[in-house]
Amino acid sequence: MKIVNLVLAVMFLLFAFVQVNDPDPILWILIYGAMAVVCILAAFKVYQKWVMAAMLVGLIAYSSVFLDGVQEWWSQEDKSALFDDVAKMEHLYIEESREFLGLMICVAVLIFQLIRSRSITR
Repeated sequence: MKIVNLVLAVMFLLFAFVQVNDPDPILWILIYGAMAVVCILAAFKVYQKWVMAAMLVGLIAYSSVFLDGVQEWWSQEDKSALFDDVAKMEHLYIEESREFLGLMICVAVLIFQLIRSRSITR
């Protein structure tokens, strides 16, 4: 599990790095940076359960801001626009859907870490 957690940490650090050109880089660098820290600590079996739970609640709450954009993207015929670099400039829902998916990756990893922390501390 140590390798998985370190790979996740590197992934989140890379996510944070590419946010430098984003319109709201500070927020996303903090989100992905915090996720990298959670994964690095988990690699050494250090779990701050209440911090992870608070992050989970916060990220789920924040992701609800983007639900309208996700719904609009889901209603489009061409769903591949989500992966087109030019499309984000044309449609706000593309950026909102991407941000939602980034948050869902964070949520999934936090759930994984919380479940893992229960099995480690028993």
